[in-house]
Amino acid sequence: MVTERAILGRTLRGLAIYAVLVLIAWCAVGPILWALSASLKGRGAVSDPAPIPQHPQWSNYGRVFELLPLGRMLLNTAIYAGCVTAGQVFFCSLAGYAFARLRFPGREALFLAYLATLMVPLTVTVLPQFLLMRAFGWVDTPWAIIVPGLFGSAFGTYLMRQFFRTLPAELEEAAILDGCGTWQVFWRVLLPHARPAVMVLAVLTWISVWNDFLWPLVMIQRNDIATVTLGLVRLQGQYHTQWPILMAAALLVLAPLLVVYALAQRAFVRGIAQSGLGGR
Repeated sequence: MVTERAILGRTLRGLAIYAVLVLIAWCAVGPILWALSASLKGRGAVSDPAPIPQHPQWSNYGRVFELLPLGRMLLNTAIYAGCVTAGQVFFCSLAGYAFARLRFPGREALFLAYLATLMVPLTVTVLPQFLLMRAFGWVDTPWAIIVPGLFGSAFGTYLMRQFFRTLPAELEEAAILDGCGTWQVFWRVLLPHARPAVMVLAVLTWISVWNDFLWPLVMIQRNDIATVTLGLVRLQGQYHTQWPILMAAALLVLAPLLVVYALAQRAFVRGIAQSGLGGR
């Protein structure tokens, strides 16, 4: 029989868990709400503690587009992120399928060596990649942003490999009995079942490319092919005292990420759970 003390203990534990979750959520959402409030205030009212300004300055958002070609930068970043995401999904899926389902000499050793590249800091590879881009004549061109990340990554390959390993072997055996070759087994049978993992990889890659700053800073100088992160930094350098405009620009850059995550939220969470990244 459940005692009152046990019920009270469960209730207190539940309240403590919810209190911690609310605190964590506030740490994530609080800065965004503050930025939204600051973006609607006047230049001299940023320090005003009132969360909702009495006279919202919506013109701050229009001012961003006057000071910076943000529309062009948003389009550039969307193109870069879309191309890199498509390449990552395709090549990581191929590599993950090969490491998970195909048998060939040295498969495990090769996979471990590839996985070990995750321990190499990004800054170590910046100089060699820059020299390659300069040798190809791609400095200050869109190719320098798209090509280096187009052909897969160790993390994406690991993610797809782990998911392909969870699929039952009967799917592959049935397809082979029906006369499917290796490519048909991958493309028509296994890849459609790997949509949750594909969605996780696509969302994570999109966010990574959208937020990337170091590589575009090294490779791009022209505003007409610049990314949104470069635009924010250049805007901050020129108008570092105009916090409402800077907050408005930051929210405009953040908005596409929120839209992408809102559209892919359900599939993203399901993919995290099924791919084993959720700690299960």
